[in-house]
Amino acid sequence: MSVIAFKEIFNSSPGGSEKPYSFTAFLIHGLLGCGDDFADFATSLVTSLSTDWRMVLVDLRCHGNSTDREGLTPPNDTANAARDLANLVKSLDWDWPDVVIGHSLGGKVALQYALSCANGDYGDSAQLPKQVWVIDVGPGKAEDKSQYQELVNALQKLHTLPSLFPSQEWLLNQMIDLGFPEFLSVWISNSLKKSGEYMTFSFDIDGAIQLFESAVESDYWSLLEEPPRGMEIAIVRTESQVSWTRDVVERLESLANRESDESRGKVSVYVVSDSGHWIYRDQPERLLEIMTPRMASLVRFKL
Repeated sequence: MSVIAFKEIFNSSPGGSEKPYSFTAFLIHGLLGCGDDFADFATSLVTSLSTDWRMVLVDLRCHGNSTDREGLTPPNDTANAARDLANLVKSLDWDWPDVVIGHSLGGKVALQYALSCANGDYGDSAQLPKQVWVIDVGPGKAEDKSQYQELVNALQKLHTLPSLFPSQEWLLNQMIDLGFPEFLSVWISNSLKKSGEYMTFSFDIDGAIQLFESAVESDYWSLLEEPPRGMEIAIVRTESQVSWTRDVVERLESLANRESDESRGKVSVYVVSDSGHWIYRDQPERLLEIMTPRMASLVRFKL
């Protein structure tokens, strides 16, 4: 069984025969990213909790060090990206993660993972995550397909560039000359890796596009309407009125404000002011303030 690439972060060195953690959180990056995108935030998060926690930073299929992994067969969609997480757990005989955290595309994968666990898709041994954190992505299908199609069209134009280039600055200038928006040029030029004396993309263009298109069409409102018992789904969003339309915001708030019902889980919504899409970089301290007490409550509950 082929598994995706990952990195572990502990609050102490994992020496000795006993594992230095009791709880695990998986962190899932966004489109064209990799697990290292979360490295600084994950280090701060595990430090703010306790030595009882481990952070696992994964590289999604077609991204980062998972790009060249054999056995990660198509289709490249959210269902298989989520199954990759389950296969990682099974192949290494790990305990199932207590918390799953996903940003943007990774948030959709996190929701799919929770749904698949609830549906029994990973077998009887699979245990539901107690918390699912979805950072700045709506749970439903994209309402405005045009803006996403523009991104797909732009990504497809990357095929016109050579596969190897001398530097990040060279790629940035080439993309701007080709008419790429500056924000996208900067974003993609930050998603590179070394290849000998040259640089290359740290993602598979076509596979990343397929995964993105699957996420755009994925709808998890039914999961939020009836979250499994014992699970909290926490949506953390920006104030962007482009990404978060009034209808979506009102629907989320309605779910979060429902009367508690022991037969189902809960939905929480948090708004982070003065932040762009990458909340864990723009407002890491505010995000820590939100997440740390909720995750710490899992430890107190177990004790």
